[in-house]
Formats: sequence, C-alpha cells, structure tokens
Amino acid sequence: MGKEQRELSPEQRDELLRTLEARFEKNRNRHEALEWAKILAKLNVNSEKLWSLNEMERTGGEPDVVGQDEKTGEYIFHDCSAESPKGRRSVCYDREALESRKEHRPANNAIDMAADMGIELLTEEQYRMLQMLGKFDVKTSSWVKTPENIRKLGGAVFCDRRYDTVFLYHNGAESYYATRGFRGWLMV
Repeated sequence: MGKEQRELSPEQRDELLRTLEARFEKNRNRHEALEWAKILAKLNVNSEKLWSLNEMERTGGEPDVVGQDEKTGEYIFHDCSAESPKGRRSVCYDREALESRKEHRPANNAIDMAADMGIELLTEEQYRMLQMLGKFDVKTSSWVKTPENIRKLGGAVFCDRRYDTVFLYHNGAESYYATRGFRGWLMV
C-alpha cells in the first residue's frame, strides 16, 4: 500500500480524534497520570500512526492509551475492545500457516493483517498487562506474538480470560476460529 493511501481525510482525522479523546476520558483508569493534550500533540504530527489507529478502530479494536514508554516518551496504544476485534477474527497465525492449509483456508492471517495496519500483535506480557486494566476476551480469544521456538515446531499461542484468570494456550498455527482474532499495539 502506498504512503499516499495511508492518509486520513480531514473529516476522518477529526472523527477519529474525537473518538479517541472520548474513550480516553471514559477510561481514565487505563492512564491516570497521562494528559490528553500531550497525546493529541503527538498524534497531530504522526499522520501515518493516526492512519494505523484508524485501522485499529475500523476493525473493532477500540484503541486506547495504556501507558507511556519511559525511554522514548511515546504513548502506547492497545486494542481495548471487550472482546477480540470483530474485524480481525477467523484468521490463522501467519502466512506460512495460511499457505500450509490445503482446503478451507481463512481469508487472512494475524501477522500479515497487523503489518498491513502498521501495528504489532501483543506479546503475552502485554496481554497480561492489558488484563490488569479490565476484563477482556471473556467470550473470545486473541493470538499473541508466538516465541520463535514454538512457531518453528508448527505451533502458535493465544490468550483469553476464563474463570477470572488469564490463560495462555497453544494451537497449530494454521487453525482459525470465529471467536479468535488478535489484539495489536502501537507507539505514538
């Protein structure tokens, strides 16, 4: 996708910023020490990151600020939708897994979708941190970044929340389910 296509129209930009600000204010527990004005200043000079946040929003991720990187000062956005984003479900883990399926292929895979959106999958650690801010994926599950040693053996990992506990599970990387998607993150 060309860089020129990664620009939002002024109307899309304004709508996204209003949505992000409203979510930020509604969910202060996710970022108590942070100020919207400072985040807005960073967003206003990062049009490509705004495009990525819009993709997160468009696919049902409900991105919100969950912290700030101490070294770079960048703000960290995670998908904060209650369940795995609807527009990113029924996908296998990566392209290799997708191509390994002889029949009944899913439409896409999590790694390529995330890259196309300009985001990355949450790691297990990031996923567990997100779960400290609320209860997510109580009916769905989300692929998380899989360690290379597991992926080399054909597996991939995903997380969810059941019985008020966050679980990490494994599956063949080629598997896909209507209730499994992926959550992403972005630094701005």
